[in-house]
Amino acid sequence: MADAEMKWKNTALLVIDMQKDFILPGGPMHVGGGADIVPNVIKAVKVARSRGIPIIWVVREHDPLGRDVELFRRHLYGDDKPKPTSKGSVGAELVDGLVIKDDDYKLVKTRFSAFFNTHLHSYLQGAGINKLVITGNISSKMWLF
Repeated sequence: MADAEMKWKNTALLVIDMQKDFILPGGPMHVGGGADIVPNVIKAVKVARSRGIPIIWVVREHDPLGRDVELFRRHLYGDDKPKPTSKGSVGAELVDGLVIKDDDYKLVKTRFSAFFNTHLHSYLQGAGINKLVITGNISSKMWLF
């Protein structure tokens, strides 16, 4: 195996919260500066695909009635409310230019962390992944060490 291939062995790209409700101005969960990173996230995904690096898309998808939402956000899911990242909504879609392909892994989360109450850990172990490259809409609620 070539040195370049070895460098990326056991590595995955984690793309976090690149959904319209987070990225587009006016979105109910808009994070300032989110739109500015879209071109670089698109580049990172292209590089990962060209090198055969698995891509894990971390997205929030909530029940439209808000039954799986944190208590402090439930007020956003009543009648005539925005219902951020509700499953099947336009706001839950990835921003233009980003597409989940058949070989990618879509990880749905309902909390801030991609590890809390998800299958991320078991997916990584099963795929032999022990290194992550992280990109996307990483807000103040996610800490990197």
